[in-house]
Amino acid sequence: MAREFQRGHKARISDLTAGTDLYVGVQIAGPGLAFDISCFGLDANEQLSDDRYFVFYNQPKSPEESIQQLGTQAGDTESFRVTLDRVPASIHKLSFTATIDGAGQMSQIGPGYIRIVAGGEEVVRYSFTGAEFSTERAVMLGDFYLKDVWRFAAVGQGFDGGLAALLKNFGGEVAEEDEAQAQQPQAPAQAQAGAAPGFAAPPQAAAPAPSFGAPVQAPQAPQAPQPPHVPAPAPAPQYQQPAAPAPVHSAPTMVGPLTTPPAPAPYGQPPHAPQPPGPPSYGQQPQPSYGQVPGYGGQVPPPAPAPAPYGQVPGQQPPPYGQAPGQMPGPQPGYGQGAPQAAGAGLAAALQPYKEVPTGTRWTAQNQQLMRVDLAMGGQPVLARQGSMVLYQGKVDFSYKGAGFAGRIVGNATGQEMQLMRCSGRGQVFLAENGAHLHAIELQGDGICVSAESVLAFDESLQHEVRRIEGHGIPGGALFTMLFQGSGTVIVKTHGTPVVLPVTPTTFADSNAIVAWSAASQVIVSSQVRLRRNAYPGHSGETVNLQFRGAPGNFIVVQPYEV
Repeated sequence: MAREFQRGHKARISDLTAGTDLYVGVQIAGPGLAFDISCFGLDANEQLSDDRYFVFYNQPKSPEESIQQLGTQAGDTESFRVTLDRVPASIHKLSFTATIDGAGQMSQIGPGYIRIVAGGEEVVRYSFTGAEFSTERAVMLGDFYLKDVWRFAAVGQGFDGGLAALLKNFGGEVAEEDEAQAQQPQAPAQAQAGAAPGFAAPPQAAAPAPSFGAPVQAPQAPQAPQPPHVPAPAPAPQYQQPAAPAPVHSAPTMVGPLTTPPAPAPYGQPPHAPQPPGPPSYGQQPQPSYGQVPGYGGQVPPPAPAPAPYGQVPGQQPPPYGQAPGQMPGPQPGYGQGAPQAAGAGLAAALQPYKEVPTGTRWTAQNQQLMRVDLAMGGQPVLARQGSMVLYQGKVDFSYKGAGFAGRIVGNATGQEMQLMRCSGRGQVFLAENGAHLHAIELQGDGICVSAESVLAFDESLQHEVRRIEGHGIPGGALFTMLFQGSGTVIVKTHGTPVVLPVTPTTFADSNAIVAWSAASQVIVSSQVRLRRNAYPGHSGETVNLQFRGAPGNFIVVQPYEV
């Protein structure tokens, strides 16, 4: 009886069957979609170090034929023959994937599966549906991996790119597409004798197709004798049907922009119904409607525009924090916003806005308080604050990251000690802490100063050290900060939405509200430090301020909250 696997389930092959000559079948389909189903033979670092073990439509078998692509049969969209005891020692994982050839996304597929058949009997099956995916164009279905013994894992992890992007993710190179050559799939070998079941495909739903062979010639009737002086008539030319062109796996050319039709108007409401004007914003004059006469005394002239802030072009609105210049205002897809609300009621419509946000980047903000990192992209671990992981998908290893004896001494003395964990593997990790707002800051050879309390996670490739702030001592231990330099991303957490201001000679910030600043800025303590706050009547309570100086281009980040 076949075992039903769920996503993430793993088992030893020896617990499933005693055989090692296995049949792997994949069934996947969608309306108007074409699929490429492949097998990647990966090394111990989960990289495609030998392209001969990339088995796909143009290379249907590995050199020693331990992996063979058999084609469509037994109700499967694609099938493979895997002989585990013939797989070379350099191959540690066989990853079976499905990618969409052309336009489309994995959310459009119907119910599918990947199954293992031994000796003609199905031993395990992992089923999936399009509801488990979103805009991904590829999915990693299941893996055979070597860990002391061969094991099988149901993966079911989506991938945003197509076959070329998946190949690059595994360390392969996309060569120029050569002219496709038709190759006949190898027929399954005969079952081996012994206790272990030999290779055998599952039973066909219909009668099996006859094996390849020359068609039998029909007996011809004897021709009547013709006179020797009369030549035989030349046979009429027969119509030859042109051979079908070899399939070319490439995306179709986009002939025009795709537009989404407008949503239908509710029942009983005319389309494009005029909306009543809303109340004017604070400080804004209401505009008269068409055909409406201004009030007594004529129209009030509009007020003069306010002067533009420092470093801003007059008449140009500054983009919100974290939004690139020129980007459309409003909530952007991929940050704090899921898929559009589905029409109708029900559980699916209620949960639609909160679905996972898929992107092709390493760091992705799911909302203002939740950040996702894809460890498979970039191939380097992440250092995160201990206990900040809320969930993860795939194969992820968590380990303690110590600072060493000297690091602990410096951290305790300066107040900049970080309790970190190391996240490595090829899965996706979701990070959050106490509902704080999270911001991904990408460094490309530059640096940024952030207090250790405001750091949630960062790429291990970044260099970080403790930097001393110039000036006299500051109460509360705010005499030091962390400096991050290099190429990578650091996740900064704030209380509320911060503001980013340019550094000028008159820029001052409260030491308890400052979050980060550019590494090239000069920071000094500007106000006198007293022994006690509110030491005399009428004291403002603001005793410690930091003054920032630097060339144009430097900045500070301040949160609307005092620690």
